[in-house]
Amino acid sequence: MNLPVVQARLAAADVARIERAAAYVETHDTDQVLAELLPALTSAERADVSRHLVFDHTAVLVFPDSLDGLREELRRLGLEPGPVTPSVVVRDRLTRRYGPALAGIPVGIVHVAVGGRSVEIFALPVSPDSALEAVAADEREAEHESHHAFAVTAPGPVVPAGLRLLLQERGGAVPDGGGYNGHENVTVLYHRTTTHRRFELRLPGRHDPLPDPTTALLTVMTGAWATQAVATMAELNIADHLADHPGMSAERLATLTSTHPDALRRLLRYLTSLGLLTSADGTYHLTATGQPLRTGTEFSLHPLAQLYGGPFYDSFAGLTHSVRTGQEAFAHRHGQHHFPYFAQHPELGSLFHRAMAASAEMFTPVPTLIDFSAVREVVDVGGGNGALLGHVLRAHPHLEGVLFDRPDALEAARTQLTERCTFVTGDFTRSVPEGGDVYLLSRVLHDWDDERCLTILGRCAEAMRPGAQLLLVERLLPTSTAVAWDVHMLCNVGGRERDEAHYTRMLAEAGFEVRGCHDLPLGASLIDAVRTTAS
Repeated sequence: MNLPVVQARLAAADVARIERAAAYVETHDTDQVLAELLPALTSAERADVSRHLVFDHTAVLVFPDSLDGLREELRRLGLEPGPVTPSVVVRDRLTRRYGPALAGIPVGIVHVAVGGRSVEIFALPVSPDSALEAVAADEREAEHESHHAFAVTAPGPVVPAGLRLLLQERGGAVPDGGGYNGHENVTVLYHRTTTHRRFELRLPGRHDPLPDPTTALLTVMTGAWATQAVATMAELNIADHLADHPGMSAERLATLTSTHPDALRRLLRYLTSLGLLTSADGTYHLTATGQPLRTGTEFSLHPLAQLYGGPFYDSFAGLTHSVRTGQEAFAHRHGQHHFPYFAQHPELGSLFHRAMAASAEMFTPVPTLIDFSAVREVVDVGGGNGALLGHVLRAHPHLEGVLFDRPDALEAARTQLTERCTFVTGDFTRSVPEGGDVYLLSRVLHDWDDERCLTILGRCAEAMRPGAQLLLVERLLPTSTAVAWDVHMLCNVGGRERDEAHYTRMLAEAGFEVRGCHDLPLGASLIDAVRTTAS
């Protein structure tokens, strides 16, 4: 007896979407799809990317009344479908989006050949008058699962990892989930573009998935926990103990730090997940990332960890106030700007100056980037602990230095700069010492708004002869480091980070010409300017 052939039915809207996808696949190549999805990539970058991946297919999600007979329905439309296989990744995505009611409903995948590529059709069966009709309507409207797919042709993990990084960092693509499909032995990694279009990378075999958006957001939201964990690690001097005794147990470390053994073990486990420690056989070791928290070492970040986990951490609780008003949260929470506040609290003032010294690594190239051979006197304006001036004086014994700052700031420098340095107290918004050949402004301007910056630059210009040199050390937008520090400056001092063009405009208005810009460690830059006109 011949059984009747089951004929699945597709809505006209789904047929039209399949036909549009087929037309797209037939008329677009890899370079065209990349240019459309990721316009930030240059033509050279697209050409390089195209050596390692190829446009493979376009995908749509449709809603036949049954998976049985779906291939026959596609043939009726003039298409040549392959076999129907189960979808794992899309089924899981739909379940997360619409709830567990979809968990038991099979989602099929069928590929329809179009030229040398294909249309990938996901099929979620929705019977007439089913409660899932609302799901089908939402998906047709939002196109959550529609995407273009690229097959990665390079074997191994290295090239795929590089492609993922390039597409995110340069292309602006955001990870959007994915996973491993054992039926095809393929890992699919979804991305979403800045225009909210989706594409996937298809990697043969099993690869680590990118975090889904919710997990990624949770990681960002718990960043405050990491700040406090690092601050506690610094306060307990864990890095020093592990440097002196590598492979120490939690119990032994608890004795040395006077802490609760189980609670400490839980902290150590978290620090291990953050990459500051490693653990093996119940013992702990410092990683390279944890090493800078040691005390007594050059450029130790120990005081910076305490500062970020202390007063600056507290002020960030008022960030919403800063965003609403444009005023620094530190003053809102503590009653005054952080400079006078730290001056009235010597223990915090000391911590602040030690923390500033912690990032003095950025100054190390300055003495070799600038020609000081014809220079006699260097004036460091607002130089605080004198870290930058000290680097310059030690590298060039023929120089004399002047360190100019508030009295409380200079106290931190007197024990560090003992030769060839004069200490001058004052307010750089009122006057600056005259007679220098080179003037330094290191991490000063980012503390202030443009009006105050122009005042400071104007005072420097008044003190400088034409041809004298001004060196600025700042973090420049749009680097990721400067973007983060920009919010920090808004919250804690009411200042801001700026891009090179912004500094160039302010310098020109104050009577300076920029001659060059050099990269420094820790995301900083050195702007080299010269005094062009007399006051």
